[in-house]
Amino acid sequence: MRKEDARLITGQTNWTDNIQQTGMLHVAFLRSPHAHARITSVDTSAALQQPGVVAAFSGADFAGEQGSLPCAWPVTEDMLRPAHPPMAVDEVRYVGEAVACVVARDAYAAADALEALDVEFEPLSAVIDMEKALADDAPLVHEGSGQGQGSNKAFVWPFTAGDVDSAFEGADVVLTRRFHQQRLIPAAMEPRSVVCRPDGDSYTLWSATQVPHIVRLMLAMTTDIPEHKIRVIAPDVGGGFGSKLQVTAEEVLALLLARRLHKPVKWTETRTEGFQTTHHGRDQIQDVSIAADSDGRIRGLKVDLLADMGAYMMLVTPGVPVLGAFMFPGIYKMDAYSFSCTGVFTTKVPTDAYRGAGRPEATYAIERIVTELADEIGMDPMELRRRNWIRHEEFPHTGIAGLTYDSGNYEAATDRAVELFDYDGLRAEQRRRRESGDPVQLGIGISTYTEMCGLAPSRVLGQLSYAAGGWESASVRMLPTGKVEVVTGTSPHGQGHVTSWSQIVADQLGVPFEDVEVLHGDTRVAPKGMDTYGSRSLVVGGTAVFEACDRVLDKARRLAAHMMEANEDDLEFSEGRFTVRGTDRPSTSLQEVALAAFSAHNLPEGAEASLDADATFDPENFSYPHGTHLCAVEVDTETGEVSLRSYTAVDDVGTVVNPLIVDGQVHGGLAQGIAQALFEEAVYDNDGNLTTSTMADYSVPTAADLPDFTLDRTTTPSTTNPLGTKGVGEAGTIASTPAVVSAVVDALRPFGVRDMRMPCTPQRVWRAIAEAREAGRSEGGQR
Repeated sequence: MRKEDARLITGQTNWTDNIQQTGMLHVAFLRSPHAHARITSVDTSAALQQPGVVAAFSGADFAGEQGSLPCAWPVTEDMLRPAHPPMAVDEVRYVGEAVACVVARDAYAAADALEALDVEFEPLSAVIDMEKALADDAPLVHEGSGQGQGSNKAFVWPFTAGDVDSAFEGADVVLTRRFHQQRLIPAAMEPRSVVCRPDGDSYTLWSATQVPHIVRLMLAMTTDIPEHKIRVIAPDVGGGFGSKLQVTAEEVLALLLARRLHKPVKWTETRTEGFQTTHHGRDQIQDVSIAADSDGRIRGLKVDLLADMGAYMMLVTPGVPVLGAFMFPGIYKMDAYSFSCTGVFTTKVPTDAYRGAGRPEATYAIERIVTELADEIGMDPMELRRRNWIRHEEFPHTGIAGLTYDSGNYEAATDRAVELFDYDGLRAEQRRRRESGDPVQLGIGISTYTEMCGLAPSRVLGQLSYAAGGWESASVRMLPTGKVEVVTGTSPHGQGHVTSWSQIVADQLGVPFEDVEVLHGDTRVAPKGMDTYGSRSLVVGGTAVFEACDRVLDKARRLAAHMMEANEDDLEFSEGRFTVRGTDRPSTSLQEVALAAFSAHNLPEGAEASLDADATFDPENFSYPHGTHLCAVEVDTETGEVSLRSYTAVDDVGTVVNPLIVDGQVHGGLAQGIAQALFEEAVYDNDGNLTTSTMADYSVPTAADLPDFTLDRTTTPSTTNPLGTKGVGEAGTIASTPAVVSAVVDALRPFGVRDMRMPCTPQRVWRAIAEAREAGRSEGGQR
């Protein structure tokens, strides 16, 4: 069991919504019912008369101090970055945008008083469709924010490597597909919540956030409150998946309300409120072309991407599709590659990072089109991959997108997956079902993926115009009794940091696992850090802990040598004790050295009375986990129902610290990737209303909807960090979606189906079969 589990499962947690403060007030926000409208008036007077109400405000009341919510990733110099007020002042641009708030003595009184707010709007045209939004006569999301007469085009980010024209002109086969990445709603178990308490001219803010250090910095920059006067705490956080990688309007407004009212304030979202206001994920149209020789050798790849920004640029909104640009070539060698991303404003909730952040979208496109290429040239899709991937002896390998993959063995992972999955046996069963005309057809899908994670190298992030670095910080403190406190700049929201960091320290220092305490998530306790996202915690944060332990041992070695009257070079350290090499002299434990450092009675000249050490790690490269995922589905061609029959995942995440945690991360990732393939989609109507705004409308799979997963691992240690680790938090999500959709399409190929728009619901599958049959009849016979 993980260290943190007993407290979590016995209800001893400290969620933000559990936090109580003396005299605390509660905030409720009135949100726009229009996707696009001018605010013509806001009258708060009636709300102020309601029972329990202390204050009520419009956006205009905070116009001079609320600033604009930050975007830390301006991907091009000419990118449009319109102001994003935390509470709308003149105009609203999506359903759910805050226009006014009520502060009351309890949450129910605040919510009830919202009905007394009188807000009048002048409706404007909604902008929902990305392609229509780019038309010359399209209504503008941000009037006058574009060039000339205005535009909904936020930016264009291009990338080209190699001679793309020659690659396509000289190819035997050119295949083009359009893939839709539907909009997804992160649905973390814990809703977003904020509590802010004024302490004189300082403020303590608790938030259900993945990024307390970033929130602190951005709050200071947005409100002009000095950074050292703001303390941000991420207590127990119940899931994030990127949705809590954000600086939110509610965090800014809670801080401003606490300052204005001189009272602690709390806000916790409802589920519907969260669906309408927490940033969404994905939402891309991908036009992908691949060029190849008749023998299957890939020559080139073109990607033209439309990415929906939603109404505003949030923290890393424009950077998500740009990050994915480097992953479209996947594991394959090719001569040329071109990519262009056009960011588009619409009157929908802004998009931003969602588990995988750009890499699932890229992996989906390359794995789907490689599978379709195999069908086009009549080759087994696994064989086509083998002919084009980077071979294990070619690592390190610099791919066509410019990234240097440090290590990997795609052959080993694939061979193991094929064996566990019984690939040949399932193909034989598939042939029998097709020949017999079985109404339940079997489909097999493949995803051989890699991803860039351990989001880190500060120099690379700087070259991509990201505002921050990617380093991580840790401190290891040896207490006089020999116990250890670890301070980490990353904070968990379900990943098991406390357990894994304790294992690293116990192994390095030779202390009992139980004697390690991990401190995190509080900018006063852990003042330095870049937080948790992008599968970076272990690769970057864990390495910082590892290096801090090394520095503790360097200090301890010097003191131990003095205590043992030996030369430092003659000391050996193993299982928590120093010994003198080649002698039978008594050993000295690290705990004894720690106590000697504390007492300071007999220190070497120039030594300090402490073994504590800090470390900051900034890797020179990303890490590149990879793997092979195989999926078998059964499709009832009479009803369109898709059933997952089996799923095998063999991942290479480098050195594994805790196998159970790795398996848990893969399981969770698979659930979310499969959810995109079969269940989830955020849908807007033509007026910009989110029609999937509750759990009754937005389908999130349960355990009953998923099969037992067959998991295994191969190991090629990363060379980008001394632990040899690679990220695992997003791997399952990145790999699984194309495997499932390819399996569904594979089952339907006999009917002429060549693609399925996600999610592959029974209705969509049934219609695809019916339309393919009708097309076959109109062409003079059934396919």
